[in-house]
Amino acid sequence: MLDVTSLETAVDRLADRLRAAPRSRLRQGAAAEGLALARELAVRARRIECPGAEPPIMPEAGLFAVGDQVAVAGHDLAMALRHADAGGSGRRADHADRAADGSGSGSGEAAGERLAEALELVRAAGARCGC
Repeated sequence: MLDVTSLETAVDRLADRLRAAPRSRLRQGAAAEGLALARELAVRARRIECPGAEPPIMPEAGLFAVGDQVAVAGHDLAMALRHADAGGSGRRADHADRAADGSGSGSGEAAGERLAEALELVRAAGARCGC
């Protein structure tokens, strides 16, 4: 089973930093960066869970909710990756994505690649928001 602990840890750290950030930092772009990350993580999770379905857009819930939005979206993606690697419904998404982009040969490999990409997204967003 895919170990998603690194993603969950990175998401939790960033979410905690966003929750603790002062209003001024959130207004200067940290909240917008966090919301963009949460939306991207949610879209990625939805593509794994329901291939072909149109992912809903995560709403803007305000400056002080963005940390929670990052946490929820990140943990949803971690669960989807874990489930896809175990051969759950997300497996079809892995096959569809590999067919579309020619990457990977097994669902474990695709899930591992997706995990690495998500982890990089979280780390880069944390660096950009200055949290």
